[in-house]
Amino acid sequence: GPQPSVSNSEGDLLFLLDSSGSVSYYEFSRVKEFMWDLVQPFTFGPKDVQASIIHISTTPTMEFPFDRYQSSRSLQQAIRDTRQLMGDTNTGKALSYAKEKLFSGEAGARPDVPKVLVWVTDGFSTDDISEPMQLLKDMGVTVFIVSTGRGNYLELSAAASQPPEKHLHFVDVDDLTIITKELRDSILDVIQANRLHAVDITSSSFRLVWPKLLSQETGYYTLEYAPVDDLARKRTNQVSGAHTSFMLSNLAPETAYEVALIPESNVHYFPPQTTRVTTLAEEISPAQVFISESGPHSFHVSWAPTLDSVVSYQVLYGPLPGNSVKLLEVGGERNGTMVENLAANTTYLVTVTAIYRSGKERSLSAKACTQEEGSKVRHLRFEDMGPNTLKASWDSADGNVLGYRVRCRRQTGPSSVISVSPQIHSVLLTDLPAGTTNKVCVKPMYKNQAGKGLCRMVHMQPATEAQGYKHRQRA
Repeated sequence: GPQPSVSNSEGDLLFLLDSSGSVSYYEFSRVKEFMWDLVQPFTFGPKDVQASIIHISTTPTMEFPFDRYQSSRSLQQAIRDTRQLMGDTNTGKALSYAKEKLFSGEAGARPDVPKVLVWVTDGFSTDDISEPMQLLKDMGVTVFIVSTGRGNYLELSAAASQPPEKHLHFVDVDDLTIITKELRDSILDVIQANRLHAVDITSSSFRLVWPKLLSQETGYYTLEYAPVDDLARKRTNQVSGAHTSFMLSNLAPETAYEVALIPESNVHYFPPQTTRVTTLAEEISPAQVFISESGPHSFHVSWAPTLDSVVSYQVLYGPLPGNSVKLLEVGGERNGTMVENLAANTTYLVTVTAIYRSGKERSLSAKACTQEEGSKVRHLRFEDMGPNTLKASWDSADGNVLGYRVRCRRQTGPSSVISVSPQIHSVLLTDLPAGTTNKVCVKPMYKNQAGKGLCRMVHMQPATEAQGYKHRQRA
């Protein structure tokens, strides 16, 4: 969904995108979606954030320079239009090329602004990365690495900026959304470090953060702030020179504030810093209702946000269709509860109602489906059927299975999905190159939803090991 706009940031953001043949088309498209989502809230322009993409391939290629796209919308469209180049995974060459472009005025890069490199990789490279990566970090570039494959942890943790727990992420390509906010916040820590900016913004408060300019002995700060549409209501606070943050509270919701930080130093002159911050709309709960941990006879319902102004929550649930409704009472400090003793393979309507201290109520509903009894594939097995071919077979799942869906995510080449009837418990998987590791998942399909899938990684023998292979005859 839409993200709150992020402004008051300045930096050159470079994506190092693995565009080689070691990445499948599916994986490449998922990484583009991840990049699109990551940049969505940023403000772009010559005094804000600029972004560029360099492809990792046989020869490194710049998709577009830093200064070409000056709005989030145009940049996101450019990311969507980016096409995979294929070729070799020459990451070292791409890093050397990136070092040149990150500091090149011809590429639209700017002097004296923070430089950030985000490298999304499947963990494979055909050339050395250690030396060019170290040169980048020595020049002040902050390096974030997102590994979607089987990358060597020691190698990647040495390549990323320190500490690795903040700059290195290992995540499946289908789960990139899990790290989007964390990575975006880490990037913001870099590109906002030298400017006055706001964090922890709510409907009635925000915290101002600024670089350390003074000390207790050398001066103090004056903070001035007022609503943009009523500057006559300016308020002033004095803050010790030892501080680098200050919380402003009792503010109006959905209001833009003009803020000035004036360092009062008895040693040096520091120019004032200004920023504009807009408070959020007044929070209401529940704004979102989530269903998770669904089983044959239970599911977990949760909601957000949880507010101090809410005394309690009421959870009403009943099967669809039907008039039977049950009620759970939950304390206002909690954000979820388990709903149990339910019928299997049934759709329920769940309504969460917040009871406010003022007596007001607000409700939000969601549908939830319980699973079939024993709705899980068991014992996924593989049999070698000859070069580049495997037979995947499994035991049937319980309940009224309508069919099975088999997904094969290849290390190289496109992913594939095969749907079969409930009587069939095996499929042939072809075009699996020797020496590759592939992920195979089998999931039963029911009337209301899919059952629990079972996944296995399967390795194809390298061609050297398969020499002399003879396919055994079957009776």
